[in-house]
Amino acid sequence: MTVWLLAGGGTAGHVNPLLAVADTLRRRNPEDEVLVLGTREGLEARLVPQRGYELVPIPRLPFPRRPNASALRFPSAFGATVRGIVSTIRDRDVDLVAGFGGYAAAPAYLAARRAGVPLALHEANARPGLANRLGARLTDSVGIAFEGTPLRAASLVGMPLRREIEMLDRSASRAEGIALFDLDPGRPVLLVTGGSLGARRLNATVHASASRILAAGWQILHIVGGRAEVTDPGLPGYRMLDYCDRMELALAVADFAVSRAGAATVSELSALGVPAVYVPYPVGNGEQRFNARGVVEAGGALLVDDADFVPGWVESSLLPLLAEPARVAAMAAASARTGVRDGADRTADLFEAALTAASARRA
Repeated sequence: MTVWLLAGGGTAGHVNPLLAVADTLRRRNPEDEVLVLGTREGLEARLVPQRGYELVPIPRLPFPRRPNASALRFPSAFGATVRGIVSTIRDRDVDLVAGFGGYAAAPAYLAARRAGVPLALHEANARPGLANRLGARLTDSVGIAFEGTPLRAASLVGMPLRREIEMLDRSASRAEGIALFDLDPGRPVLLVTGGSLGARRLNATVHASASRILAAGWQILHIVGGRAEVTDPGLPGYRMLDYCDRMELALAVADFAVSRAGAATVSELSALGVPAVYVPYPVGNGEQRFNARGVVEAGGALLVDDADFVPGWVESSLLPLLAEPARVAAMAAASARTGVRDGADRTADLFEAALTAASARRA
């Protein structure tokens, strides 16, 4: 029996890949024990127990960005957290520590090194975070979701996807999705999504352009998110949802997408061969632009700055594209060529290989 300690959390971008790999490890060897290191404040506090895994909680310790009282307390608190994780590794006979970034990852990496157990990690974004930049210095087992991610010893494994996405047969599921969302089976579907909280620019522009898109022969499935500032115009062929609990069916019906360029979204759309216009989130370190770079360069998507995604751009650029079925089909094929469906298995393979190599070195 192998005991795995998977570290990561805070956001869905860290938790969902972690859980996808945890599920893969458990399917391969049901007798294995999978522990998840995370915080009580992040999504992992709810999602990990729901999935049937034990959460080993640690304090949430964001790295201080400026000199203040928190910065003065950080070294001792961080050191205590590392020592606590070392104790967990030894008490639970952990065989390998694997990290996915986020608050829990950095102390886990140092604890693995101190405890002398093998370490592996997965980076979901094309521009790696601080924790994984640290972790990549401590191991040769580094999996990345996007080609060109600047981490030492990186291997391209793709994004570990949710099982319902990984196994989705779009053709077989399309009729179910059409019925669920009350769409016309004879018209192509434009899927618009900005994530669970929505995206103001995407929502406003598509809402303002809806009548033109519908007149071009398309229908719209618009997931506006929880903070939307637009209301349903009640147009035939326009379906507005605050949230979508069956995202796999939304992807099954999508013939084209307009979306932010989060790592999971780009990976899911590419894995399923859905062409897209990506509008990267304009705040932060710019990783969304890098996430979309590969599929854009391959011809499977277009990239538009947030400030440029306005009704005039829809009129001049998106509508002519949607009017060319052959071009949409070519983009779909290019998107599929860049996508990875088995990222969870590839990542689990990487972790198992790290464990095997460590065992061979000790023999």
